[in-house]
Amino acid sequence: MKRETTVEKKKENKNFLVLGIHDGHNAAAALLKNGKIITAIQEERISRVKNQWGIPYNAIQEILKITGIKLSDIDFVALNGFYMSYDHWEKRALIENYKERTSLKGKIKRILKQFKLINKTYHRFLQQKRLSLISELGIPINKIIPVEHHLAHTAAAYYGWGKYRDKEVLIITCDGGGDGLCATVNIGYQGNIKRIAQIFWEDSLGSLYSNVTFFLGMMPLEHEYKVMGLAPYAGNSKDVERVYRKFLNMFVISNKDPLRWRRAKGIPPMPYILNFLKKELEFERFDWIAAGIQKCIETILTTWIRNCIQETGIRRIALSGGVFMNVKVNKAIMELPEVEDLFIFPSCGDETNAIGAAYWVYAQEKIKSGSSINIEPIGPIYWGGTFEDDEIEEAIKNYHFSSKVSVSFEDNIERKIAKLLAKGEIVARAKGEMEFGARALGNRSILANPSNPKIIRVINEMIKCRDFWMPFAPSILDTRVKDYLKKPKEIPAPYMILAFDSKLEKFEKFSAAAHPYDYTIRPQEVFEEYNSDYYKLLKYFEELTGEGIILNTSFNLHGYPIVYTPEDALQVFDQSGLRYLALGNFLLQKVK
Repeated sequence: MKRETTVEKKKENKNFLVLGIHDGHNAAAALLKNGKIITAIQEERISRVKNQWGIPYNAIQEILKITGIKLSDIDFVALNGFYMSYDHWEKRALIENYKERTSLKGKIKRILKQFKLINKTYHRFLQQKRLSLISELGIPINKIIPVEHHLAHTAAAYYGWGKYRDKEVLIITCDGGGDGLCATVNIGYQGNIKRIAQIFWEDSLGSLYSNVTFFLGMMPLEHEYKVMGLAPYAGNSKDVERVYRKFLNMFVISNKDPLRWRRAKGIPPMPYILNFLKKELEFERFDWIAAGIQKCIETILTTWIRNCIQETGIRRIALSGGVFMNVKVNKAIMELPEVEDLFIFPSCGDETNAIGAAYWVYAQEKIKSGSSINIEPIGPIYWGGTFEDDEIEEAIKNYHFSSKVSVSFEDNIERKIAKLLAKGEIVARAKGEMEFGARALGNRSILANPSNPKIIRVINEMIKCRDFWMPFAPSILDTRVKDYLKKPKEIPAPYMILAFDSKLEKFEKFSAAAHPYDYTIRPQEVFEEYNSDYYKLLKYFEELTGEGIILNTSFNLHGYPIVYTPEDALQVFDQSGLRYLALGNFLLQKVK
């Protein structure tokens, strides 16, 4: 699993190393070496607890193992945010926390938060507790640098894109909240970042969306994508318009202050909006609510970004923050005629603030020393560990299967997978470095032929247990993208963070990998230089079927993180209805 060559090891003392840590919801760690992300891993992939919260002890140890670097070699540790609470991260506790906000106890907490001295004292306590816990890892406190939450989001988007160093970039962040803010407007130029506007957490669109998710009986901070997926089914009825207006009327964007939105008079702070929602949305149908909130945030964010472009004159946009995990919002922004170019940091929730914080600390140290900020733009995001065939073979030998399994070593596993897919089989694939973030990008994926819509039910009953309204997504050869989707602008989409309209004349070729109601798709454009093995697989499938598109969904049991190790992959294969597993260069098949 080592990635450093002997030559690189000898030069370690000349390297500048920053370890980024996010220790909140969906905790993660990342290592930046001389301006380049060497590795980044979410804690959930190792703990096997979805959206694991807290200090990512396991992810840090895995990063050190992969790179062969010691904690003592690291120059700085960059933390996401000035403080972090480690309460309420378990699902049951999170649900109770949302319920509590509607109670007398929640009302008292809300009142206490209005007193600055109490807030400062509490935050100082959290800061000290956090530094104490992290220093127990063996990291000197003087090496630890907290980075304001939205500054980390900003740095991730700006430095991660890296396309425009000598031109101004408009950097927009938006999420549920962090360090008292929920959104910011920034300008990036020649490696420097200047904030020109910010919106406080009480007015958070992300928090409203999470509360609506909870109100609809789903898990907040996890199932917002289900609300987005449900929204198109309601259509454009008068009922949807009525609910949409209820949401929209909660906010005001003033011509006098076009770079901000705020709550309308009489609307409670968004984290405490649940009781208000119950009164406003009582007897409204669930799909009207989903469609109404989705249309509301699309309207507000596109209006806001239009204003930002008009006020600054900058049409190159970089986005980060959990709200931009909403691919329909991103689609609406991309289609704005005012937007010339667009980049959304992949999997741009708080997990990527481990990267953003590391970027910021590295950039500031470079500025201090008078050096150029040589941060390398991101390309492929396969930042996790990989496993060699001998490790995989050992894992297979040691695993006790619950049914009979045949195992074969394949000299060309990609061609074998393509043949199975062409025959209509479903194949789980775990090979190469693990991808970072919420989207499976081929190396920890379940794959299928997207031309058969019946495959959706098969996959759901076999393993995924997805809600019936939720779509799957495709991987598409970069040379074939325009055969399947409408691209209004030449904006690459390799990370499944953008949605596009389908070309209906080809829809039957990929209907299982598109939204069944509005025919939008959330693609992964596959480039050979990003993932040569996965590219080969798609090319083989193209040779066999004439189509350069396959269905790609994450390799995991419902409610669990994407698999990481060979043992994880074998366990899911064994416990699910999967019949085929391509693990490294080994093909496993359950024998009937």
